[in-house]
Amino acid sequence: MHFDTLIFDLDGTLSDPKLGVVRSMNFALSSFDYTPLSEQEITRHIGPPLEETIQQIIGSDDGYYVDEVVAKYRERYFEIGYTENKLYPHILEMLSNLAERDIRMGVCTSKFQSIAEKILEKFTVRQYFEFVSGPTKKMVKAKQLENLLAKNIISGNAIMIGDRAIDLIAAKSNGLAKAAVLWGYGDEKELLAEKPEFLFADPPQLTAQFIGA
Repeated sequence: MHFDTLIFDLDGTLSDPKLGVVRSMNFALSSFDYTPLSEQEITRHIGPPLEETIQQIIGSDDGYYVDEVVAKYRERYFEIGYTENKLYPHILEMLSNLAERDIRMGVCTSKFQSIAEKILEKFTVRQYFEFVSGPTKKMVKAKQLENLLAKNIISGNAIMIGDRAIDLIAAKSNGLAKAAVLWGYGDEKELLAEKPEFLFADPPQLTAQFIGA
């Protein structure tokens, strides 16, 4: 099965944002007198859009208040938190090997494009991707993929690769193939429920599949 573009999620797929997310979330919560949460409580929310995550954590659907907490989170994350990301093991080799085979790659993330670009540049991997898609305010990933298709940045023969159900659902809603990775924040049960065409245990396995090894 040949795909003309591999579209990667960022958090939980290419890089591990845990440290920066946990510290920035607790910075925001403490600023509004909420009790800081444990690392485990916060990391289970990594993946969906930030507004949705904050709404669930603080138990409020007051849009104005949620936006205030989101702004405080981003205050720290945009200054410091993004630098606390780290690439998962073997990701650099994976990207290099795929690029050597002239495999076209892009990124579709729930992070703003500007901060996603900074993260990729920090790891000196930006050059491997033809495009980086981030949402405008409150845009869901399915809409991002829809826009990429509408602008002919990707074709219907692309595949979305991610670690959470939201990535796979977004792909399915746009008629795209989907691949799940097990080294991120979604568990196997969550991912298998979305019936991905591929399920990868590690980056070398993914590389072998797409270079035809």
